[in-house]
Amino acid sequence: MTITHPITPGTALWVHAHPRSDSLNGRLFAEGVRALSTDFDVRTSDLYAQGFDPVLRESDLRPASTGGPIWQQLEDAYASGSLPDDIRSEQAKLAAAELLVLQFPLWWYAPPAILKGWFDRVLTGGFAHGDVDAQGLPRRYGDGGLAGRRALVVVTAGEDARSIGPRGISGDLDSLLFPVTHGVLWYVGIETLDLHVVHDADSLTASEVEAEVERLRERLSGIASEPARRFRSLRDGDYRETRALRADVLPGRTDLQIHYV
Repeated sequence: MTITHPITPGTALWVHAHPRSDSLNGRLFAEGVRALSTDFDVRTSDLYAQGFDPVLRESDLRPASTGGPIWQQLEDAYASGSLPDDIRSEQAKLAAAELLVLQFPLWWYAPPAILKGWFDRVLTGGFAHGDVDAQGLPRRYGDGGLAGRRALVVVTAGEDARSIGPRGISGDLDSLLFPVTHGVLWYVGIETLDLHVVHDADSLTASEVEAEVERLRERLSGIASEPARRFRSLRDGDYRETRALRADVLPGRTDLQIHYV
């Protein structure tokens, strides 16, 4: 089986995970989509507004499944065409996009549960991962069903840049979101751009909100040519067969930055 999806140049999917349209996130979503639409055909998934169900249920699985792990049952459901309509709709939008924008507030140092549920239900085996390459290596961590796409993560945080920075009490935001940028996106082959972070999101004045809207517009105006931050690929030899970084690469270090090229 070879997993392939067409990539339509100039097409983007903006996934928004905030419950209020009159919030800062709502404003950034509306203005961001408008700005990105200058250069991209933008589709949206406003998860709260569309009532997306984040809970993976037995009804998502193939009715005739013979059992086995959940990931295998989801892959069976994808292969048989029996996934629910809401999942297939999201997969179609993602398959058509060359750029994925994930926008969310940082809640308890992670994305809202509704976005985690979107990952759980949409990124199924067969669609986003599950194949092996010519060398027998799993097509993941730099390869896979969604390889060739890029992602921009737009996140609002109630803390300032120091408290959620490299030496901050709350932990470094890049490390906090490593499960998203590496464990989800890079796992299925999607490269990520630098995070777009709005700090002090709970206390911005009206003029500061306008400044953040303008900063996002400016970022999006050059997004098509912006280079990605590359992680090490599973198949580039740095991990060999152990899936742990070789002892001779950055010896003695155990921080998450070792997985960046």
